[in-house]
Amino acid sequence: MHKKEISEHILDQYRGLTAVEAWGEQSFFYNPDGRLPRGVYFATLKDKDGDNDKSSKLSRDGVFRFNFGITKSSYEKALGKRPARPAAGGVVNTGHDFTQLNILLPHPVYAWMSWVCVLNPNNAMIQDLAPLLNESYDLVVKKYAKRIKSY
Repeated sequence: MHKKEISEHILDQYRGLTAVEAWGEQSFFYNPDGRLPRGVYFATLKDKDGDNDKSSKLSRDGVFRFNFGITKSSYEKALGKRPARPAAGGVVNTGHDFTQLNILLPHPVYAWMSWVCVLNPNNAMIQDLAPLLNESYDLVVKKYAKRIKSY
């Protein structure tokens, strides 16, 4: 799948999301009524290496990374114990090759927060990710409700 197809799929499947282009990535925020300045992060599509995030080697032609957060229990079921937070500008220490395509991986920087990623997921992988994406969506809906109460 291409980045654009994944973007369209995400926006079609999950209501209340907005897409924002910034920092070399397309970010998806849950903000159904626009009450928060941006909303709550749901997922990102990143196609450029950042100063503090080069481990996926997104500078390779046509390579992009799809990122999203899940629950701690789902993360640990899929990928093992969550790693410690890396030092500023560092990468989590999980032993994974963060350049592998079409495989569920810990996010190289935010795995400690239960974020995962897939580089260049194909259609079958996107379908396999559906339960985790649904869980991620449920998480952001709950986070949004909490933030609205205190906003």
